[in-house]
Amino acid sequence: MLQALLAGFATSFGLIAAIGAQNAFVLRQGLRREHVGPVVAICALSDAVLIAAGVGGFGALVRATPWLGPLMMWLGAAFLFYYGALRFRAALRGGAALMPAEGQSVPLGRTILTCLLFTWANPHVYLDTVVLLGGISAQYEPHQWAFGLAGAAASLTFFSLLGFGARLMAPLFAKPKAWVVLETLVGCTMWLIAGSLLLRGL
Repeated sequence: MLQALLAGFATSFGLIAAIGAQNAFVLRQGLRREHVGPVVAICALSDAVLIAAGVGGFGALVRATPWLGPLMMWLGAAFLFYYGALRFRAALRGGAALMPAEGQSVPLGRTILTCLLFTWANPHVYLDTVVLLGGISAQYEPHQWAFGLAGAAASLTFFSLLGFGARLMAPLFAKPKAWVVLETLVGCTMWLIAGSLLLRGL
């Protein structure tokens, strides 16, 4: 179970930490200290629902089709290697500073709607949570729910750090080099997880 917990946390954290529209939005809200709590809650709860759907659905599906587990393992490892390569490519390009936009405060309702769109209208969210995490969780049966729980905890941890810690990180993440380091760490994490999956299948 400990292995499932660690793998679930690391995989989920690595996937979520990659720079994207949702993370940029959360970071911006944190830098502006604007509706940070609701934004973090929406992102974390949405991920928890999607991860649970992936773990539950894939668990039943794998039991019905034994060949699906190994297939998802190989596909998951391939995707993680590809995803890691994208992060390394972003690092080689030098990163990009992300500065908060100036302007008046946005109403809470509009902020929530925007956050929901960034989360539920983003196809990468489904790929990362339902498909990828759900598929990988099947490799840790009968502890797949421990994997999913750790994945949801990683989501809550990351979005909380990103949103509430943004003001502390403002001077750092105004520098492109900080994003280079983050992209490199995410790429290494993805490749290490992919390698561990392949070793489990040998």
